[in-house]
Amino acid sequence: MNIQGQVAEGFEAVRDAFIRNFEVLGDRGAAVAVYRDGRRVVDLWAGTRDVDGSTDGAPWTADTAQVVRSATKGVAAVVPLLLHQRGLLDLDAPAGAYWPEFKAGGKERALVRDLLAHRAGVPALDVPLTPQQAADGLTGARAVAEQQAFWEPGTAHGYHAQTYGWLLSELVLRVTGASLGKWLAQEVTGPLGLDFWIGLPETEAESGRVGRVGAVEPPASAGALRTRPRRNVSEAYADPSSLTRRAFAAITPLADENAPEYRAAELPASAGIGTARALAGLYAALLDDTEDGARLFTPQTVALAGRELSAGPDRVLVVNTRFGPGYMLHSPASPMLSAASFGHPGRGGSLAFADPEAGIGFGYVTNALAKSVTADPRAQALIRALHTCL
Repeated sequence: MNIQGQVAEGFEAVRDAFIRNFEVLGDRGAAVAVYRDGRRVVDLWAGTRDVDGSTDGAPWTADTAQVVRSATKGVAAVVPLLLHQRGLLDLDAPAGAYWPEFKAGGKERALVRDLLAHRAGVPALDVPLTPQQAADGLTGARAVAEQQAFWEPGTAHGYHAQTYGWLLSELVLRVTGASLGKWLAQEVTGPLGLDFWIGLPETEAESGRVGRVGAVEPPASAGALRTRPRRNVSEAYADPSSLTRRAFAAITPLADENAPEYRAAELPASAGIGTARALAGLYAALLDDTEDGARLFTPQTVALAGRELSAGPDRVLVVNTRFGPGYMLHSPASPMLSAASFGHPGRGGSLAFADPEAGIGFGYVTNALAKSVTADPRAQALIRALHTCL
């Protein structure tokens, strides 16, 4: 395997694990980046830009970007937390104070923090949206506002796989007058020079740098490391009437993630596009000044990002999960570096997080989407290797 990029002295184990991901765990095209105390110490990429090796087998390059699915959620969460940090958004206020229409359907007591921590009670829609409706910037927000809550907001939690994006989008729009993707670009990723977009600009779409993603089966060489969900979890995903299946099917039929219109849509739950370097750099910038720019979060906001707001049985994922305001927290269901870590995986493989105790910003992006939801074996192998370097 022709691995490109570099690692700082002492982080060679991450490169070894990255190589093994291709040789044993079936990666097709991928990148991993790590910042420590604001300095990039790992920046590696390999394989083909497209999962199937199409486009004449074009190689993954230093600036190749991919759809990262739900790893987008952690990037999107930066926006409401920065608004809170600036005194523009009160996490303890009723969501309806900013978005009056959201009070319908038994949601009048839902707080802003409930929307961020998957406690809003609307993980699914009675009438799923088409991909066109989901992407139009209007229908999704109206649908979740009108949806009857599946439980009293604030009393339980369940992963809002798709609806999370419309909840955050509308909240940010009501507070700032700008879409979440545009605000992120103007205030965060643009100033830091980070290649990450929620709503891919036409200029980037025409550049040819965004690869094609696709589903893959784990190779036989993966052996015992292949993902094997528990029986009750598998049954929940297989049952069309379960809240699990309905949450992930809030957009039906499944959108073509390689389609230009999908990439251009601002879907903060699932359609962010970026590089591993951008993900790692963003999380590093939450913690400290980096080689790319000044820190984003105050120490108080960093502490808030890692504060547990939801924990225990997840009504959608059917395992115990932990969430802070917009972030998954380290747990057996979603292992990161340590108990201090906060971030978000993307279904199928991608993962990004910050670890304040170790001063780490981590990003892993792949075009080979496996069946994993929150703990992909390839990302976990990289984290284990990183542990040995610290």
